Amino acid sequence: MHHHTRIGIIGAGPAGLTLALLLQRSGIPCVILENRSRDYVENRVRAGLLEQNTVDLLRDLGAADRLNVEGLEHHGVILSFNGQRIRVPFDELTGGRGITIYGQQEVVKDLIATALYRGIDILFEADATLIEGIESEQPTIHFTQNGLVHTLSCDFVAGCDGFHGLSRKTMPPDSYREFRHEYPFSWLGILANVAPSSDELIYAYHERGFALHSLRSPSVSRLYIQVDNEDKIEDWSDERIWEELSIRLGAEGWALERGPIFEKSITPMRSFMIDNMQYGRLFLAGDAAHIVPPTGGKGLNLAVADIRWLAEALIHFFETGQTDLLEQYSSNCLRRIWRAQDFSNFMTYLFHKQAEHGSFENLLQKAKFDYIGISKAQATTIAENYVGLKDV
Repeated sequence: MHHHTRIGIIGAGPAGLTLALLLQRSGIPCVILENRSRDYVENRVRAGLLEQNTVDLLRDLGAADRLNVEGLEHHGVILSFNGQRIRVPFDELTGGRGITIYGQQEVVKDLIATALYRGIDILFEADATLIEGIESEQPTIHFTQNGLVHTLSCDFVAGCDGFHGLSRKTMPPDSYREFRHEYPFSWLGILANVAPSSDELIYAYHERGFALHSLRSPSVSRLYIQVDNEDKIEDWSDERIWEELSIRLGAEGWALERGPIFEKSITPMRSFMIDNMQYGRLFLAGDAAHIVPPTGGKGLNLAVADIRWLAEALIHFFETGQTDLLEQYSSNCLRRIWRAQDFSNFMTYLFHKQAEHGSFENLLQKAKFDYIGISKAQATTIAENYVGLKDV
C-alpha cells in the first residue's frame, strides 16, 4: 500500500511529535511512523527535567495543560561536595528562568493526545525498514504494519528514531564524523514511592562516588548513584542502595527519607554525536544524532531544540521555496549541541569520583566546586546552562 505526505517523520518521541505539531500549525501535512505501540511509548520511563525553552514551546503548542498543573517548577539546584552544600539560584541569576520536573513519558502522552486531536496521522507499530531516494526530491520510506508492506513517499524525511534507529544508518558513512566518549562509570537509578527529601535537586560528590537526588512527583523520588561499569543490578540490594544514597547525599541536619523501590536499572555514561545531521532530504534530530550523559539533563531538551530549527527551516522552504535555512540546519543545531556536550561533561567530571580522595585530581575538583560558591560569574554560567540558554 502506498501513502504520500509532505514530511515523513520516523519516531513518535518528543522530537517527532513536536515537529509534527509545529508543521501542522503551519498547514504542512506529515505522517509519523512509530515502530512501538502507543502504550509502550507513553509509558517508557526517560528523563524528567524540562528547560525553560522546552516548557515555553509546549505551552505555545497548546500541549501543556497537564504540565501546567502537575509540573514542579524549580528555581535553584543544590550542589554538594562531601556534605558541603552550595545553592545556585536560577531565578536570581537568569532573569527569572527555571526548570520544570515533569516525566518524559508524560510529555509524550500530552503530545500524542494533542497530535491525534488535531488530526495528525501517527501510525503505531509501523516499522520503517528502508529509506530510499534521499538525494531526490521525493524520498520514500518503506515500512511494515500489521504484517503488510507499505511505502510512504514525501518531500523530506525527519529521522527522529533514536540512537539505534534506521535514519542515521541511511546517511552515507563519509557524510559525517562520529565523536564518542565512554565514561569509566555508570548510573544506578531508582524510582521509589516516597516523598522527595528535598524541594530541589541535589548533585553530590562524595569520596565513595556521585549521587543525585531528584523526583518525579510529590510522592515519587528519583535517585541515582555512581557505580562501576561492571556492576549488575543483582549486586545492589534495596538496603545497600538506600545506605549508599544516605551516605553520599548526607549533610548536617538533613536526612534522606526511604521508601519502597519499584524500579531500578543501570545506565552506562557516554557522549556521542555526529558533525553533520543532514544529507539530501534526510534530516536527523534528537538521539539519532547525539547522546549526552544525563548529568546536565539535556537529552530531551536538545531534541526539542533541534526541532525548532528543523521546523523553521521546513516552514520557510514551503512558504518561500528557499533552501537557505535547510542548508544551515546542521550548523545551527551543532552550536547548541557542543555547548550541551561541554556542560554535561563539566557536570559529570565535577561530581563523579575519578581519583583517590586527597589526590591532585580530587583536590582540583574541590577547587572548582569552591569557586562556584565565591564567584557569581561561575554560578551564573552553571545556572544559564542548566535552565537552557535562550539564543544558542
